[in-house]
Amino acid sequence: MRLALIAVTFATALAGAGSAQTFTAENQLKVVPLNGSDFEVIEARGEGPRGIWCAAADYAVNQGRTGPGQRIYVKTPRGPSVSVAGRKGVVFTTDASRLSQAPSRSLSVGTGTIGEGLPVAHAIQFCRDYQIELNDIFHRRIGD
Repeated sequence: MRLALIAVTFATALAGAGSAQTFTAENQLKVVPLNGSDFEVIEARGEGPRGIWCAAADYAVNQGRTGPGQRIYVKTPRGPSVSVAGRKGVVFTTDASRLSQAPSRSLSVGTGTIGEGLPVAHAIQFCRDYQIELNDIFHRRIGD
């Protein structure tokens, strides 16, 4: 009995340690750090590319991975998660030298191309989709 209790306590501590590293972005998507420059955004609720880029930028800035003037890149396009079984995710990197293809710039926002990059300051703007301003609520109430 005592051995079983110790095993359960140990397993709970390990599970808590793994989840403590997970970052919850402003739009409630989970971001899992993979190493010093790579991290994975776990897709949820049918979130599209704008939401995924928002979560990546929010993580990069708030976890001290990079500043607003730097770029983040798609390292592994949307597909099976590398960190959470049975889920979809996108792996991003702050280090262009870790890409298997040369970095690229695009006018469209997607998560399906290795090397696609955006400035963090641009990607963080997608988080505005999740912010509610008091004026938005006020104008809806008065019929404007």
